[in-house]
Amino acid sequence: MPAHSYARLPRAGQHPPAPAPGRPPLEVAAVDVTLADADPARPGNSAAAVLRAVLDHGPVARAAIGQATGLSPAAVSRQAADLISLGLLRELPDARQAAGRAGRPHIPVDVDTARHLACGVHIAVPMLTFGLVDLRGHVVAQEQVEHDGDPARVLALLGRHLPDFLRRHHGLPRAGRIARDRTALAPAGRLLGVGVVSGGLVDTRGGTILEHAPLGWRDVPVAAPLTAATGLPVHVDSHARALAQAEILFGDPRARRGLVHLFAGHVVDAAIAMDGTVLRGQRSAAGGVAHLRIPGGTQRCACGGTGCAEATLSERAWLARATAEGVVARPDIRLLADAVARRQPLAVALVRERLRLVGRLVALLIDMIDPEVVVLTEMATLQLPELIADVHAEVAARSRSCGAPGQVVRPSSFGPDVLAVAAAASILGAVHRSPRSVRPSLTQIPADALADAIPGTRTKAGPRPEALAGRR
Repeated sequence: MPAHSYARLPRAGQHPPAPAPGRPPLEVAAVDVTLADADPARPGNSAAAVLRAVLDHGPVARAAIGQATGLSPAAVSRQAADLISLGLLRELPDARQAAGRAGRPHIPVDVDTARHLACGVHIAVPMLTFGLVDLRGHVVAQEQVEHDGDPARVLALLGRHLPDFLRRHHGLPRAGRIARDRTALAPAGRLLGVGVVSGGLVDTRGGTILEHAPLGWRDVPVAAPLTAATGLPVHVDSHARALAQAEILFGDPRARRGLVHLFAGHVVDAAIAMDGTVLRGQRSAAGGVAHLRIPGGTQRCACGGTGCAEATLSERAWLARATAEGVVARPDIRLLADAVARRQPLAVALVRERLRLVGRLVALLIDMIDPEVVVLTEMATLQLPELIADVHAEVAARSRSCGAPGQVVRPSSFGPDVLAVAAAASILGAVHRSPRSVRPSLTQIPADALADAIPGTRTKAGPRPEALAGRR
């Protein structure tokens, strides 16, 4: 059975044509993520400033870019020309000239969402999420497949499904650029790279998941085998850091000044960002909150303590309770999410109780870090954003420093697309921080040569993953 899949298209009933034999090779304009992370302040910052201004205000004239960045007209023109040549910006027709009005032409520029895509893969319990995301953070294709948690089999599934996913959606038309004539669909986008993220402790430089307690993973290398399997550049990161990066790029503007992002799913972890930089720590462990004690928490933790954040808030514990109380038939987060979306009273009461405990953790984080904004990603507020009020109430009651929790604490900016956007954010963040790290020369990978380096993976045959009824 095929995996759950959708394409983000502007009109109902329009779909990309089915893949055909002899499909052109995948073009990879890979971004050097290592270079972009190494020195964000190195020469070339003017290009990043121009790209950021266009991301924030585009379509925008070059004169307005100069006002936003403080760059001279010559510098803006030079940087814009370079960004256009890299396929990151594009020129638009001058609306005033098109309307026949007199005056000096002001040709606006905008982010080019048709030329480049980033691929993201999110590893979670019990599924993998695959997404293609454009330079504005819009998800243009997404699929999810279920897995059994075994690291070797999960990587084999990932190595098998990723090339298939890219082949299926290579040539997918960009949103807003669909012609009525299907023969005029936009050409294939160039792939910037693959971002793979998961919860737990992740060594970005080594491309390894060091620990993921709910999956039982320790020291699982990811980047090297996937690069070998696909021939594509792979960047591995913590999903908490990736979620924070996504908010800085495409979410609440306050996140650029000071952000705490809290993820509460099967794993509970956080990321901290100040002045647009996500903190990693010496051992890639910054933001680890799994064993912070929740006031009033009674759940026993595997560490021997009581009331640890992950033991108290983990979806696994609450699904067990939901099953025992008859809220859902079996411990499946999709069933609980569906019940919450339908406003089933028992389900809503259960998740509201959990959100009040989440609010206690948020209050602790606010008092410790004093961020400009706290962004929460968790199932209930993705289904019913108004439930964030329970978190606000708990923060108001417990925080010593936050007098306006309704202004400080908010749900994720990305709704049901959050996992796909986060997974691609490490690649997109590198582009926006250091646009010149995008390699102008392309590597062409034959469409039929994207696989079979991981033992046991196949791309042309073998059983399809089970379809998923929903997303988390």
